[in-house]
Formats: sequence, structure tokens, C-alpha cells
Amino acid sequence: MTLYEKVRQLGNRAYGAPRIGLPEYEWWSEALHGLSNVGPGTFFDDSVAHATSFPTPILTTASFNESLWNTIGKAVSTEARALYNLGHAGLTFWSPTINVARDPRWGRIIETPGEDPFVVGTYAANYVRGLQDVEGTEHHKDLNSRPLKVSACCKHFTAYDVDNWKGVERYSFDAKVTEQDLAETFNRPFQMCVENGDVSSVMCSYNRVNGIPACLDLDCGVYYTNNVENAVKHGKVREALVDRSLQYLYVVLMRLGIFDGHSQYNSLGINDVCSNEHIELAAEAAREGIVLLKNDNGILPLATGKYPSLAVVGPHANASTAMIGNYAFDPWNKGTPCRYITPLNGFSSYGRVNYAAGCSNVKCPDGSLIGPAVQVATTSDATIIVAGIDLSIEAESRDRLDLFLPGKQTDLINQVANASKGPVVLVIMSAGGVDISFAKNNPKIHAILWSGYPGEEGGQAIADIIFGKYNPGGRLPVTWYQADYVDKLPLTSMQLRPDDSNGYPGRTYKFFDGPTVFPFGYGLSYTKFNYTLKAATNRLQIKLTKFQHCRDLPYKNGTFKPSCPAIAIDDLRCNKKFKLAVEVKNVGNRDGDEVVLVYSQPPVGIVGTHIKNLIAFQKVFVAAGTSKTIQFAINTCQGLGIVDSYGNALLPSGAHTIIVGDGAIVFPVQLTYR
Repeated sequence: MTLYEKVRQLGNRAYGAPRIGLPEYEWWSEALHGLSNVGPGTFFDDSVAHATSFPTPILTTASFNESLWNTIGKAVSTEARALYNLGHAGLTFWSPTINVARDPRWGRIIETPGEDPFVVGTYAANYVRGLQDVEGTEHHKDLNSRPLKVSACCKHFTAYDVDNWKGVERYSFDAKVTEQDLAETFNRPFQMCVENGDVSSVMCSYNRVNGIPACLDLDCGVYYTNNVENAVKHGKVREALVDRSLQYLYVVLMRLGIFDGHSQYNSLGINDVCSNEHIELAAEAAREGIVLLKNDNGILPLATGKYPSLAVVGPHANASTAMIGNYAFDPWNKGTPCRYITPLNGFSSYGRVNYAAGCSNVKCPDGSLIGPAVQVATTSDATIIVAGIDLSIEAESRDRLDLFLPGKQTDLINQVANASKGPVVLVIMSAGGVDISFAKNNPKIHAILWSGYPGEEGGQAIADIIFGKYNPGGRLPVTWYQADYVDKLPLTSMQLRPDDSNGYPGRTYKFFDGPTVFPFGYGLSYTKFNYTLKAATNRLQIKLTKFQHCRDLPYKNGTFKPSCPAIAIDDLRCNKKFKLAVEVKNVGNRDGDEVVLVYSQPPVGIVGTHIKNLIAFQKVFVAAGTSKTIQFAINTCQGLGIVDSYGNALLPSGAHTIIVGDGAIVFPVQLTYR
């Protein structure tokens, strides 16, 4: 290839090289939570008009169900292969987004798996495996030749979570990040996506990181194709770098079978898009993710038939496009989800619906429409208020300034609740947390659910939960802070730990111990679960060689410091595991799902480490009156390791603490070196 031909392949539109028979290829397609008409690589028309739109990742993550995440990836890649066969898509998809939701104001939390780097990385690995894995080749010896169903892309590397905030925008923002936060938080999901998910590409970030641009292989645009040739000729870029980029790119296309095909997918077609199986999977994902935040006196579930008339009010009461969020179907391009089941549609199957929007849109600029909403609440047997925010408030290139409901929504909710004839249920659609303390503390609002952005089947999922067809088991994947939290620190401060010099609080459950509206991992059920520790490892002993040297750690004055405080994880084999067995007993009268969360705390006294750290989780179904025992075997380095202020991964000695759930089980694990 000539230099000109080479650089013509470095944009999302690879122009090919007719002289040597190299075809064109469009790299840019999106599959964040289903196929999308965003990006020129996938398009819809009258012959292929729809694709399944699953809940946005923030809600799917709330299910804490690894197999669900993987299954959705498989469904999306099946639809992708079908559209590819129909000439409507490529095979490279720039998804998923795996940046950690560090601050509740960030507009792209809707795309993320939440604030915990371990959860984010686990989601990434499962979803990517679902997208990419060709059955039977999951453990291929040569990863460079391992076949791909489609190519996934984990983005955006790294330290990206400022879009457009008070005049600071992502294209020029320089993220000042410590080595500690890079290793511990920002980079960990990408490491897991590569090591555990075997992702075939990584997208760089828009911003600089500590003054260094994050990106060269491929440009989403035409800058490379227009300028790299001259850059090489002027000695600014070596042609060998161009060659290396092309090798990386075309290896991916060969693994996809672009040139010689993957025959096992040839039969996929239009009948594999929007199949009944995929539509039901979208509904199941929404049901599993929805979180019950309040349920005074067990008012939910509402008994079917007891409430023949339902007031369904609020700016999201008839939501359709709002439910699918972003990277789905932009209205200026052709294409829609398989169908929309709005909240109105969903509740219509349970009673006679009296509808009033109460606001003209989620910004709810005035109270002129509140009256009709109040009126239907006074005459209906139960009231469901569907409120929240949407892409006009939080989105790519749109960070929030506060954590309140917009405009007159709070007035709408309070007035409707005060006037309601029967029980009142509030449903919040959002990605980032919203300070709804007023509703949490209002005795006239009997129940609250968070539904994220629940996808095409969202309205039915919400109704099914409220009327007890499904018992909610979702857990919040982000902390819901009180509104004044964002007054205490700027979005642009990247530090996770509290910054005492500026009076900034910590970020995420790992470093913030102040009051919240709802904490990370919170979620109620219509039943009750009890935990019992059946077995556990209490002591770990690691024998050191003469080549393994103790590392120092800062300890608070007056606390015990071991003679060998820590060993560098890179110097350890890390093949030891500690185990625990937890019996989960359903002591209520309804079958239900329980998410068992396991945290670790480092030895008391170590300065500057996390409050606690999620190290394992499992979702388990337990029938009423029965129990199940869950086994955990946790790698010692991954479960008990910390990162010091220099970015070094260390395994401290001493008494670590294991916490299951909200503290139902607490026990020590003593780690010693000899």
C-alpha cells in the first residue's frame, strides 16, 4: 500500500484501496443497550425498521445479575449479525461505556454500570463476552486469531467523566488524576475488560490526562485521513506507527470473518431481530433492575382488582422515547425499537387509567397543568406518579448543575400526594441520583421506585412490579447524594478521596461517609431475607521468599502496625483464595431475588485507604420459606489488596474485615507473612 492508501484507512470510514482490491469499511456502529441508528455503520429503513432496545446500562447493572448482562450481549450480537447479513450493519460496535460514575452530575451516567470499579469491570467483561464470543472458541490459545461474533469496544480510556460543566468541556479538559486513583478506580474496569472480557478494542478519552492526550490507531472523523500523510512527510509521525495501526485494525476484521466469512451466522436474518425471546429479555432486564426505595407498611404490591381506577400522572406517565435513553434511536434517523410499552400501556392491564401529565415536559416550567393531575388523583382508587429527568437534563455533552427534580415537579408530586384518595406510588426515571428527600419523608407518598431508563418494555415492567407480578430485587449501582453535596466540590476535581485542604468530601461509597438520600447497594423487596454464615476462612498465611520484600504503609498514631505491613502484589503469586458460605433464608411469604454483596475493609489504622470495597456479589432466587447457601471463593490479592498513594498495588498484613450485606454478617480474616 502507498502512504496515501494507508492513511485513507485511519478514519471511521475506511476508504479501501481499489488498486489492490481492499474494500471500504465503516467502523462506527453503536450497541450500548441494543443496536442503534447512531453512527453510520448501522442503518434502518422500511425493510429493516426495528431492533430490540434493552434498558440503559445503569438500570441493567442494578440487577447485579452477571448472566443477564452476558445474555443481553448475546442477543444484541445476534441482531447485529442479522443486520450485517441484510446489508444494514457492520460488525464493529463502539460499546460498552465503562467509565466509573464518579460524580452524580455527569451527564453520561446513563451509559455506565455505576460507581464501583469492580462492578463496572464485571459488567464490561460479561457484556463484551456476550457480544464477541463465538461458541466453542472462548478459550482459544491465540487471542489474535480467536474468532469474533462482533467486535466490542470498551470506552473511554481513561479518567473521562466531565462533558460540559460551567464552561468546561471535554475536548479541552485536562483531568488531573493521581496515580492512586488511576490504578484503583479509573483504569481497573479497563483492565478487567481486557483481561477478563478479551475485548478487541478500546476507545481513548476526549480529555487529556495529566497534560497528555489520551489517543492513534483510528479516528472517529476525518482528521487522520486528511492530515497524517503530511505529518509523516514532515517527520511528525513515523510511517511504522501507521503500519502498526493498520495491522491492529485489519486483524480485528479478519477475526470477524469480513474477508472469508463465519458460516455459522449466515442463516441469521430479519426473523432474528425483535424476536419474542429478545422482547421478553428486555422486559426481564427492566424488571430485574428496578429498585424499590420505599414501601411504607408494605403498601406494595397493590392487590389486583382492589384498585379498579388508577390515576397515572407525571411527565413520564406516557413516556416512550425517554425510556430508551441515548445511543438508541435518534429521531432524525430512521429506526425505532420493536415497540414501546409506556407506563400508561402497562397500567391499563391492571385497571381503568385516568391520565394527566401534570407538566408539559420534564422541565415542568410552570404549574399550569398540575390542577388536572390533582383532580384525577382525588377520584381514583390509587395514584402512580411517574416523574424524573431525561436527556434534556442529563446526557452526553450535558452535565447537571444540581440534583433536584426540574421545575415544578416537586410541587406536582406534593400536591397530587396531598389530594390523592388512595395509596400514592412515586416512580423516578433517571440515571444519576436525585434528591427526593421530600418524598422519602412524606408519609402521604407510600412507596417509591427507581426505574432508571427501562427500555422499550419499561412501562409493563413498572406496572408488573407495582401490582406484584414480579418481586423487585434491584440494588442502586450509585450513591444518591443529598443536594448540598454538589455545592461542596466542583465536578472537575477528579480526586476520589476527601481533599481536606479544599474541604472537599470523598466520592462514591468507598470514600464518602456522609449522609445520603439512598446509599450504594440499597434496595428493598416484598419479602424478607436473613443471612447466616455457614463457613468462612479466618486466617491466611503467606510464606515469603528472599526475593519478596516488605513494603511500608502509613498508619495512624496509636494503632497497631505489623512488622511487615505489606507486600507488593506484583511480587506475589496471588493463587490463594479465602472462602465463605452464606445461607440466605427467605422468611417472608413471597418468592424473591436477593443480591448478596460482600465487602472488605482493610486493617484498622492504615491511612488513606477506602472505607470499604465491594469484592464479590451474587444474585440468588429463594422461594418463600426456603433457603439457599451461596459459596464465595475470593482471590486474596483481589479481595484484600489496596493501592497506595504511589499507585502500587499492595496486600496488607493484619486483621481485615469482611462484611456481608449491610452488616448482617461481619467477621475477620487475619493475614500474616512469615
